[in-house]
Amino acid sequence: MYELCKNLGGWLTSGAQWSGSDGIAHRLAEHLQYSLLATLIAAAIGLPLGLLIGHTGRGAFLAINLASFGRALPTVGLVVLVFLAGGLSMLPVYVALVALAVPSIVTNTHAGMTAVDPDVKDAARGQGMRGHQVLLQVEFPLALPLIMTGLRLALIQVVATATIAAYVSFGGLGRYVFDGLAQRDLVQVLGGAVLVATVAVALDLGLSGLQRFLFLPHSRLRSSGGTPTRTA
Repeated sequence: MYELCKNLGGWLTSGAQWSGSDGIAHRLAEHLQYSLLATLIAAAIGLPLGLLIGHTGRGAFLAINLASFGRALPTVGLVVLVFLAGGLSMLPVYVALVALAVPSIVTNTHAGMTAVDPDVKDAARGQGMRGHQVLLQVEFPLALPLIMTGLRLALIQVVATATIAAYVSFGGLGRYVFDGLAQRDLVQVLGGAVLVATVAVALDLGLSGLQRFLFLPHSRLRSSGGTPTRTA
């Protein structure tokens, strides 16, 4: 075990391992590219859907159940299915990653919208705000902390699963895992796994800290008992 850890440390800290098209820096950039693009696409789908059902209260049962169905889909199986239908490209990977990310975004956006105090929405309407104004100026800002949590969870899930890109011969940190398995190189497999876990944890901690920083004034307002008042 000591020897394995020593070899793993040497593999991770070797200068040669970080350079070139097969180096850690290049594979890390690929992994982040796949993850961020898939999360952006998922946000473009999940955010409007979550906001719509949260604002109108319509279609919530169908949307939440479809989101749960997407979460239950086997990621590798979906990659293989789209790969067989669409051929060798990054499309199967992005389809699988987006399908994985959308449920967290939809459910957290919907939860954030439904958590908004109805009295606050009534007060906004009483001041003459129209539906879209209530949505954008009242409901969305108040729901933003939970929405951010959904985006954060989605990104971390995608980062941890983006190793499947290597399953269809593309790059990313998963390349070390799949190549290591093919070569029976345990150090390379562990190195890839450690890198993926480190990136996921670092992003989680970074986004968690950013979220706390952004919403600290709002949290202090709540803890001090300050609440919006309804005006006549």
